[in-house]
Amino acid sequence: MATKRGKNSGFTEDWLPVKTIQNNMIITRDNLKVTGVKISPRNIFILDPEMQNNILISLRNFYNTIDYEFWLVVADRPVDISIYMSQMQLLLNETKSPAIRKLIMQDIEKGDAFIRNNVVDTEYYFLFKGKDVDLLQKRVRQMINGLATCGLNASLVSNSDLRFVLENFLNGGNTTEFGTVMPV
Repeated sequence: MATKRGKNSGFTEDWLPVKTIQNNMIITRDNLKVTGVKISPRNIFILDPEMQNNILISLRNFYNTIDYEFWLVVADRPVDISIYMSQMQLLLNETKSPAIRKLIMQDIEKGDAFIRNNVVDTEYYFLFKGKDVDLLQKRVRQMINGLATCGLNASLVSNSDLRFVLENFLNGGNTTEFGTVMPV
């Protein structure tokens, strides 16, 4: 497709070296594979100062053990609370007590404020590349274990996560319904 439109094409797909996304990896045209881990957010600033310090020291030590190139990616994902809002509306319809109805209405108003203000979840990813799938899988396991020693939960990125990171990066965080990366 890129050869038909040329190097000066305005389509991202034409200059982005992504061939496909599969098996929790981005596979580039030169057969490099990009994978990584997704870190569950944790607010350490609600912990006591000693615990905060221990986590920060653990993270510093963890970073110092990484002896390969990696990217720390931070991406904002819109929060979808539509199911919660529907459940609250059903609960409101079933509730007779004025005091409980008032509490439910307050929750519904807070939810509406979230929706109006485009609240997002911040997601964190460690991504890295290589050609050897076994080595990449070993690095994923090491990262998950290393982050666990820091008190953080991490998991292997999914195909959906990788598509989201690419879309977020390429579109400045704006969600689009076109131009997504498609397998070739």
